[in-house]
Amino acid sequence: MEAGLVGLDYTFMSEVMLEREAPAGSEQISRCWWCGEDELYQQYHDQEWGMPIADDVKLFEKICLEGFQAGLSWLTILRKRENFRIAFAGFDFAEVARYGKRDINRLLNNEGIVRHQGKINSTINNANRALELVEEFGSLSNFFWGFEPSGQASIRDKQDIPAITAESKNLCKELKKRGWTFVGPTTCYAFMQAMGMVNDHLQDCGCWSQVEQARIDFLRPL
Repeated sequence: MEAGLVGLDYTFMSEVMLEREAPAGSEQISRCWWCGEDELYQQYHDQEWGMPIADDVKLFEKICLEGFQAGLSWLTILRKRENFRIAFAGFDFAEVARYGKRDINRLLNNEGIVRHQGKINSTINNANRALELVEEFGSLSNFFWGFEPSGQASIRDKQDIPAITAESKNLCKELKKRGWTFVGPTTCYAFMQAMGMVNDHLQDCGCWSQVEQARIDFLRPL
């Protein structure tokens, strides 16, 4: 999943935590099983997944890419992410909201992204809905962080990681009420994992404590 775990490609993943060489001069670190052998996946796991984010453009990018990931592996999206950023104006939702038929045709002919017309149309629609959320709440960050769970137990086993939670259902409900699309409860939870609203690294993962400290230090929107 950006990503939550539902969309991760399990075909090449180990059943256990993976130990990999960390950068020169540092010790080996343990990683969650899902990042497998792929270096790009490992970098995403180590540096991004679960780190708290308040920037509206980054939040919009993450929720859009989760929508594009539906039915695909997250690694597929990750490998295309830079192409997505170029195609969608860096996910500046004020800019994407102005996209018209010519832009849609351009995107449908862009081999560097996922050329799914429904998902492309959804991204443009959601950009407009994002502008409305900013109007209503002041920022996307103010809105999204309002769905943070009040508490979370440490994850000791991959089977303890949920695909849907009460909070992701509520987020889905509120987004759909405001006209957002491709934001089902599973997609919403994947988004919550990716943007640091929860810490779903396994407790034995070398990144768990770093993410947890970042969440402690993070200044949440008022």
